[in-house]
Amino acid sequence: MPATASATPALAEHATQARAAGPADRRRHVVVIGAGIVGTVCAIEMLRSGRQVTLLNPHAPAGEEATSYGNAGWLSSHSILPPAGPGMWKQVPGYLLDPQGPLTVRWGYLPRALPWLWRFLRSGRTPAHVARTAHALRQLLRDAPALHARLASEAGVPHLVAQRGLLHAYRSRADFEADALGWRLRGEEGIAFETVEGASLRAQEPDLASAYGFGVRVAEAGHCANPGAYLAALVAHAQSLGARWVTGQATGLHIEAGRLHAVRTDQGDLPCQGAVIAAGAYSRPLARAAGDRVWLDTERGYHAMLDVQARAGERPPAGPRTSTMVMDRKLIVHQMAHGLRVAGQVEIAGLHAAPDWRRARILLGHLFDLYPSLPRAALEDGARFWMGRRPSTSDGLPCIGPASACADVIHAYGHGHVGLGASARTGRVVAQCMDGQPPEIDLAPFRPQRWRR
Repeated sequence: MPATASATPALAEHATQARAAGPADRRRHVVVIGAGIVGTVCAIEMLRSGRQVTLLNPHAPAGEEATSYGNAGWLSSHSILPPAGPGMWKQVPGYLLDPQGPLTVRWGYLPRALPWLWRFLRSGRTPAHVARTAHALRQLLRDAPALHARLASEAGVPHLVAQRGLLHAYRSRADFEADALGWRLRGEEGIAFETVEGASLRAQEPDLASAYGFGVRVAEAGHCANPGAYLAALVAHAQSLGARWVTGQATGLHIEAGRLHAVRTDQGDLPCQGAVIAAGAYSRPLARAAGDRVWLDTERGYHAMLDVQARAGERPPAGPRTSTMVMDRKLIVHQMAHGLRVAGQVEIAGLHAAPDWRRARILLGHLFDLYPSLPRAALEDGARFWMGRRPSTSDGLPCIGPASACADVIHAYGHGHVGLGASARTGRVVAQCMDGQPPEIDLAPFRPQRWRR
């Protein structure tokens, strides 16, 4: 529909400004569909290159609806392995039958999920497949803490990003050795790590349950002390650089003769000469409108928060001294600026199912098991729960690059478990693509057309 026919006042004003601008200005206007961490960083990087940018999002900036809001807080430049590895299909039945397990599928959604799940399990079926994914993700995640430190400083929140290292906790050295493929590939990609066990681990993590006797520390990794506040600061920074904000839902794209003319929204058409699809788990219909069929679904994740914070002059509160992934439980425990967060779970249930808060309570139970010195009776009733929708492709690699139907449209979604860390370089390469410059990394593994036969 024409923007002037039924658009809201905000969109009508936007269309008037676009028509009033000179031809050179009109060629430079880009709409970023989605203002999560990926879309917002894309906006910032394109503003650096002098483009006019509009952020289009269905909700208020940096609200709890954003997947970025509830992130576990890892800036894990070493998270380069695909979610599925060789032989994982053998473990899936056990996961599904374990009510406390890290993976669950809503049975009513299973028929729709099966094609994606099949491709998901096959994507890491051999060490060679895992190695290719690891190499691609390493290029995207390299230097993530430093790139985010720069962004946080520019946004006025340098205290929210730090490079303090991360810990992977195992029950034993044998369990670590069972993960040899992953750690070998990390080493081959230049990721340094050190192992710690026994008394040394106890000294570093005195509150961790004694059942965990072996750890791997990755010094290059970092963390974000409050992902929600960080996203809010980045949105404000983008707006200070000139980004416009439009509240609305993208419904399609107006493409004619291979050129983009507008992003269609539930408020009317938004005229533009470029668009970035960064709508996370909601990107699949927009990808189809841009000429690409992508295997994207959502891995719903949960977190629980406890009001456990360090106080000035007091001993550190019970919990991890270093942000920790507990490997056998597939969860992350992270001391944030506003409390202790435990995050994890993979629930396959689609976009629209109501949250199953039992999954968050399972995480909370794990947290008290892992850190028995936490005062459960005093803290449990005050726990806060959250659920988000990770945008996950079937092969564990995001979609980044120009669309098939129109080079004016760039894909930037599907980052799965590494959206926070990978957003910094994604924003840079999207801006380079939009400017017609060679991207700083090879985007071939991330092509949205890679599922075509």
